[in-house]
Amino acid sequence: MTSSNFDGVAIAGAVELPYSRQPGDGNTGDLLARAFGLLLERAGVSPKQVDGLGVASFTLGPDHAIDMAWRLGLSPRWCMDDCHGGASGINLLQHAIRAIQHGDANVIALVAGDRFEPADFRQLVEHYNLTTRTWLRPLQNGGPNSVFAMLTRRHARRYGLTRSDYGAVCVAQRAWATQNPQAVYRTPMTLGDYLDAPLIADPLGRFDCVPVVSGANAILLTRDDFAGATPTVRVRALQCLYNADHQEGDGLQTPLSRIADDLWQQAGFGPGDVDVVSVYDDYPVMTLVQLADLGFAPDGDLRALITRIGSRALALNTSGGQLSAGQAGAAGGMHGLVEAITQLRGEAGERQVANASRAVVSGYGMVEYRFGMCANAVVLERT
Repeated sequence: MTSSNFDGVAIAGAVELPYSRQPGDGNTGDLLARAFGLLLERAGVSPKQVDGLGVASFTLGPDHAIDMAWRLGLSPRWCMDDCHGGASGINLLQHAIRAIQHGDANVIALVAGDRFEPADFRQLVEHYNLTTRTWLRPLQNGGPNSVFAMLTRRHARRYGLTRSDYGAVCVAQRAWATQNPQAVYRTPMTLGDYLDAPLIADPLGRFDCVPVVSGANAILLTRDDFAGATPTVRVRALQCLYNADHQEGDGLQTPLSRIADDLWQQAGFGPGDVDVVSVYDDYPVMTLVQLADLGFAPDGDLRALITRIGSRALALNTSGGQLSAGQAGAAGGMHGLVEAITQLRGEAGERQVANASRAVVSGYGMVEYRFGMCANAVVLERT
């Protein structure tokens, strides 16, 4: 397979509605509608031109994508709900590309986001799926923090890492966040700040656990002949694999490890040839796991990889990642994708990576009861 599998489709814009620690007025549909409006305004596209809509959200219910289409005044020829959490952005992207290529739609808007009251988040964590509701909720395990605390311990033993090593990832991402006016957490953070923070689920401290916020993201895809004169981004490679180990592995690899070779072969270049990297960072351990799976530590030396992250030799999660920008529910699956597109379009402001022309983005999520079931990755290129 070659990049021609994605010909004819352009990514014409991407926006992030500023995230907020407080939910504010309105509902999730209002957030998604605002992101949609901002996307079209910046892209110079009329709502009448949009004939496709994809939606990812945990808290939009009981509404669905078709309800959002009605609210937005759309009469789409292609309409899709997505329920893949941290993998939702790339999953929607994959389906939208095929829809445009096969003539099902010409201009597709993808929106993702959530508005969380405290009760909303507790409801999500305790009823995430039938397995969680049946087996974990009665244990009052506190949600994913305890699961990823155990995985972090296992990972640390395997690779000889300490809390300071994981902290270095968080500190590096916070440094990027200080240059991102839309990041929720922008106060500079030292390694001492990280180590002194209260433990949440040993060895995870406060800064290891992704902060819950409210917000939304949106991406616009068009046929090539709809694309404007501004820098355009296209897909070079895209691979997905779900439920790879049936929850029987040790969690120290994701399905990305099985699809990475195909991803880079499809792209026509390797990890060393990308300028921007966005991996799904609900916990720092998962950042390192996904980077290793994608081939950024071919010799298995994670400390050397961490040094590259800290020195910005690897431009990783340049928005600050979810660990500093915040995780707005299902928008977390689109956050890294929007940041990579923003970088490739040269629109990242103070944090802009010079001459960025290639990026790789991963998605990971939907924890069954031990590990995420979904993983995907996309390689993007500015043209």
